[in-house]
Amino acid sequence: MKSEKIIRLSKSCIGEAEKRAVMGVLDREYLGMGAEVQQFEKNLTEFFTRPAVCVVNGTAALHLALQACGIGRGDEVLVQSLTYVASFQAISATGATPVACDIDPDTLTLDWRDAEKRLTVNTKAVMPVHYSGGVGALDEIYAFARKYGLRVIEDAAHAFGTTYQGKHVGGFGDIACFSFDGIKNITSGEGGCIVTDDIEVLRKVQDARLLGVEKDTEKRYSGERSWEFDVTAQGWRYHMSNIMAAIGIEQLKRFDDLALARQEVGRRYQEHLGSHGKIQLLQHDWGEVVPHIFSVRLPVGVDRSAVRKCLLEFGIQTGVHYQPNHLLERFRISGGTDLPITDTVAGRLLTLPLHPEVSIDDVKYVCKSLLAIV
Repeated sequence: MKSEKIIRLSKSCIGEAEKRAVMGVLDREYLGMGAEVQQFEKNLTEFFTRPAVCVVNGTAALHLALQACGIGRGDEVLVQSLTYVASFQAISATGATPVACDIDPDTLTLDWRDAEKRLTVNTKAVMPVHYSGGVGALDEIYAFARKYGLRVIEDAAHAFGTTYQGKHVGGFGDIACFSFDGIKNITSGEGGCIVTDDIEVLRKVQDARLLGVEKDTEKRYSGERSWEFDVTAQGWRYHMSNIMAAIGIEQLKRFDDLALARQEVGRRYQEHLGSHGKIQLLQHDWGEVVPHIFSVRLPVGVDRSAVRKCLLEFGIQTGVHYQPNHLLERFRISGGTDLPITDTVAGRLLTLPLHPEVSIDDVKYVCKSLLAIV
């Protein structure tokens, strides 16, 4: 019998403060990029302890970061295949080629040793993806990048709030890109940001998000815009709106509570499923990682589609993160790509409900149902 209650895989968690903030923007009738965007950027800069620039979404953040690093046609970027297609599309949008790499079987993040095998004279950057909020072998990836003179653009869409060696992800390193879409660790409805100490990259991103109009950012902050200007580089309509920023400002104020709720759900899943020998979990330090998703590996031979169907009958939504990009028509290479860990793991991954409104009883019910089915 189908359950009447649905435990959602993910959801936006907003309250009255976010609604009032949006109404304030609507009442002032200045909806585009202005004072709220400037304030959100200031708040994020304080959070990361280094500059942040906001854009329309996380994919745009990756695209502009790559473009600002001078990456384009003929270049190659190393990136794990097990990621959302946004990572690959952001690379290909510059004209560069995403080079699919394998993953570490324990963390499901980039295997830098496999990436090293795929280096060519055209390799210009590496894009580690912080799968589920964990960063994997980040020190080793940066050492690898320094050895070969590569830029590092971290796809940190899953990792807002995660700390590493006492610092927030994004608060160190080369460039980190975040997503604030409706179900991320904080949301601005849509939105994203680029965080870096590279002033030239920041300047290029600020111009490029406003169609390449030079130095238009400061005028937008004050409610004006440039009427006489120059454009010397490719730009895009990638700026954030005041409506988005107003939501993001309030979400950031609530982040400590949102993060603790996510960590508690992850911790409880680990308690209930960690002792089951055939279901494999990512081993996170819940004092450091703020998880965006909670993925498990089902036993070999178990029909994932059948498990998902059964769980849905019990009122439990699940997801699949992700279909490997090297299997997608757009990014498939003639002759195939040898990614044995990705190919072995991807078909077994199942994502369980995780968001701040998943209760402890919900976690128990999900785990009991999953174990009964498996």
